[in-house]
Formats: sequence, structure tokens, C-alpha cells
Amino acid sequence: MSEPALQATGLRRRFAHPSGDVEVLRGLELSVHSGELVTVSGRSGSGKSALLALLCGFDSPDAGTVRLDGEPLAAIPPWHTCAVLPQSLGLANELTVAENVALPLRLRADRPRPAEAEVLARVSELLDDLGVAALADRYPLEVSFGQQQRVALARAVSGRPRVLLTDEPTAHLDAGSRPAVLRLLRRCAEEGAAVIIATHDADVHRIADRRVRLLDGVLTALLDRPSAAGDP
Repeated sequence: MSEPALQATGLRRRFAHPSGDVEVLRGLELSVHSGELVTVSGRSGSGKSALLALLCGFDSPDAGTVRLDGEPLAAIPPWHTCAVLPQSLGLANELTVAENVALPLRLRADRPRPAEAEVLARVSELLDDLGVAALADRYPLEVSFGQQQRVALARAVSGRPRVLLTDEPTAHLDAGSRPAVLRLLRRCAEEGAAVIIATHDADVHRIADRRVRLLDGVLTALLDRPSAAGDP
């Protein structure tokens, strides 16, 4: 098998607490290959968000290593390498919805910037796929949080990253908008990205190639094709 697109080895992370340090990750191991969609389940507070922060360089482990395409992660990677949809979304409120989605394309420095027509076409495609095309000229604070979440997902995938990390990507969506998000996440994997999703959502687990559970700081493999049952 080819080398993993993303690999974590021996990850440990503890956080200070008045009653004593809390170690949320205890020698965690994870490998995800290009074209694979992996979901991470676990109770609230189990360390799912902490894990994603380590995998994308937002935080540093107390021990262990993270490798992207075989190379140690030494800094926050560019969007086209590793894109993130955090729970906080992180949209730029001074930019319109369309301008937010275009950012990874306009700021990419590893190759010539795409033509403006190509940027606009990609932005239009994603906003239409996610049902928010009519919001293109609005600002993030002028739309609902669920709509902001879809915009943030569009921004994360617009540059076709090699690795995509998403934290509860369906948490604020109504029933009508969820299928489009699930289709886009699945399509990202089918187009070659390594996709990791932290989620409590049984519908998200159904589209996974592999599901793991974070418990007591380590990952345990679950069914390759999850059943309809949700995470406890």
C-alpha cells in the first residue's frame, strides 16, 4: 500500500487543569490514505477537536509526530495541502461569501494563480452545490450560522486540498441542506483527498470508508461500513 497522506504516531497531549493535568491523547496512532474518508467518533470532551488541531498544525503535541505526505509537520501547512473546517468556522467577516470561498485559490503561491474566470467558476460551482449561491454577495454576519458553515466548507475544499479535516460539519444544518454537504464530503475523497471528519452524526458515519472511535485517548477501529446506529 502507498504511503499515508496523513499519519500520526504516538501522539500525546495534556492540558493544565486546576485539579490536575488532563491527558486527552495517550500515544494515539492514525494513518489515512489519499481517497479515504475516515470518521472519528467519541463523546464530547474525548479529544476529537484536540486531535484535529494537532493534525493540521494549529497545536503541537507533547509527544509524538504528525507526517503529511511522509514529511514531519513543522508548521501550519497551506490550504491546498491541508484544509480545515473548524467548529468556529473562521470566516473573514470583512469579505463576502464568494470572496471567502475564493481565498484559497487567490492566495495559492506554489504555482501560478488561476485565471479569474477559473476562480469564479469554482466558487460558483461550490456555492451552487451547497445551496447558497444566492448568498454570494452577502457578508458572513448577514447569513445564518448553518449557511456560514456551508460557506466555510466550500472555502475549505475550493483549492482541492490533499488533506481535508472537518469538525462536526453537519452540526448546524437543517435536514434539507445536509445531503448536499454529505455528497461534497464524499466527492472530495473520491477525487483523491484524505478526509477526516470528527462527528457525532450517524449520517456522516454512513458515508465513511472507515470509522474509528476516540476513547481514553486512543483510537479504536469500528466497522468498515458503519451501521445506522449513532454514536453513544
